Amino acid sequence: MPDSAPILPEFVSRQVTEARRFFLNLNPDHKAPLEVVCGGVERMRPDYVVDRADFPYFALELVAEGEGILTTGGASYPLQAGTVFAYGPRAAHTIRNRADNGMRKYYIDFVGTRAGKWLRNAGLRPAANRYTPLVVGGLHELTDVFEMLIREASARGPMATDICESLMHLLFLKSEQLRLPEGSQLPKAYATYERIRQYMDTHFLHLFSAQDVAEECEITPVYLSRLFGRFSDCGAYQYLLRRKMNYAAGLLMNEGLLVQDVARRLGFADAFQFSRSFKRIYGIPPSKLTDPNS
Repeated sequence: MPDSAPILPEFVSRQVTEARRFFLNLNPDHKAPLEVVCGGVERMRPDYVVDRADFPYFALELVAEGEGILTTGGASYPLQAGTVFAYGPRAAHTIRNRADNGMRKYYIDFVGTRAGKWLRNAGLRPAANRYTPLVVGGLHELTDVFEMLIREASARGPMATDICESLMHLLFLKSEQLRLPEGSQLPKAYATYERIRQYMDTHFLHLFSAQDVAEECEITPVYLSRLFGRFSDCGAYQYLLRRKMNYAAGLLMNEGLLVQDVARRLGFADAFQFSRSFKRIYGIPPSKLTDPNS
């Protein structure tokens, strides 16, 4: 079912301002080891409230931006960037936006006999009928997996189901790995970092320096450097270069473009400058990807 389908399942909220969704299997086998039902990413309206007691699937959600409140099992929990939470079939829950700027959150709905063990190992369901959220560091590592999952499911390739189930497992493993101690919160500066990183991911073709990034995101170059030094494993320009070279590798391998054509498309002065940057990231010249004898 494509994202543009005129009729959405009843359990999908309409209280959003933007959404990218996929639907893999709306009639899953609850006795199967694992089946992905649907998922996506949505930005909530400021007045967003979901109050459900009869949701038919398990769900795993990740807050990427904004603030909200989750009420489940008689307790309320704050939602913020980096919060991962879950709920299961017929587990009553209320999700409420808490700010003028609506939350942006990823979600995936699923069924299966493996769900209980994965939820328990990640710390999301410490008891059979009790769900508790957790906070993760390295938020972008989880958003990257969600984005890959959305791409694979939306492409509807012959391996989509198997790939999405594997990515589902990866989400649980990464949630367990990145989980912060109880009571931890991501600093507010992380939300700024994540906003800038997402802007770079979207507009990297038109950004050519860290100065460009700082100007477009309306911060100082010094603050940009501090954000990446604190929350990333590389500097802002290195991250930008990685995005460009990853895109370039795809053009070289999948579209068969010449090195000079790729250099031109990415805005490099010449093929030599592009090749030097490519080798800086991958350790090999781009010609290695186009030479069949390499």
